[in-house]
Amino acid sequence: MLEIRHLHVLRAIAHEGSLAGAARSLHYSQPTVTHHLAVLERHFDAMLVQRGPRGATLTELGETLLPHAEMVLSRLQLAEHEVRAQAVRGTRALRVGTFPTAGALLLPGAVKSLRRQGVHVSLVEGELPVLLDGLRSRELHAALVFSQPGDRLDLDDAFEVHPLLTDPLLLVLPEDHRCVAMERVPLDELRDEEWVGAADPRDPCDRLLSWACAQQGFEPVHVMRSDDYGVVQGFVAAGTGVSLVPRLALGAPRGDIAVRQVEGPPLAREISVAVLASTAALSARDLVDSLKLQAARVTTDWDREPLG
Repeated sequence: MLEIRHLHVLRAIAHEGSLAGAARSLHYSQPTVTHHLAVLERHFDAMLVQRGPRGATLTELGETLLPHAEMVLSRLQLAEHEVRAQAVRGTRALRVGTFPTAGALLLPGAVKSLRRQGVHVSLVEGELPVLLDGLRSRELHAALVFSQPGDRLDLDDAFEVHPLLTDPLLLVLPEDHRCVAMERVPLDELRDEEWVGAADPRDPCDRLLSWACAQQGFEPVHVMRSDDYGVVQGFVAAGTGVSLVPRLALGAPRGDIAVRQVEGPPLAREISVAVLASTAALSARDLVDSLKLQAARVTTDWDREPLG
């Protein structure tokens, strides 16, 4: 019969590279590790570990089993933390990741609503790669994420991704820029400009800008990069360059910049919430419902007070 400790042994051998190392990491004796491995291999009627004078490596079948073992163990650890937290606090617990601009406008209302329902919410802030890693490792139950329209997030089938809103990208210019007089600015007018972009060139906003500029036959030149949109606005105001900024990140624009729409196909990023489907199900469902309600309020406010 397959037992959890057998999966622990397989994972430890894969990570340590030997049965002796696996025994040390698990605080087992080496004969105990050998016994559990033998039981696991009998269960599958196949060799899962290749032993040799220099240690032990997983066979092809062992490598096939390993990610499933790691997922089971990770899911059990998450369940243990969740149940213990609820037992201690008498509440449901939810760990939620967010990137800064979404955290400011979308999450506070949702967190307040969940707390009223007796859900203990802990928050982790980070950029998109950190959030995706937290979801994959099951350290997060859910996270606010963003992507270029049509992109698939690099998450497996254990996650549900719920769209929340479309966040338009707006052009930010120095207040004395020659294009301020235009209601909508053609990108071709900006082919000789320098740009202030995201810290990561793979950011969906930067990739959208590159795509849109390519349609006009040029590549944007970035003079500096930052993920702090307050810093971005400051350098635009100083005349360092122009920038494409998500509406969520714009806040109350500075008085010494101008905000305009880009002429042509709408440029935007998609804001969603990714949820681990099989854990914290009730709390996660409440989170999704609250975020959708908050996102609807945000977009209604945008419609009432358009920028650019």
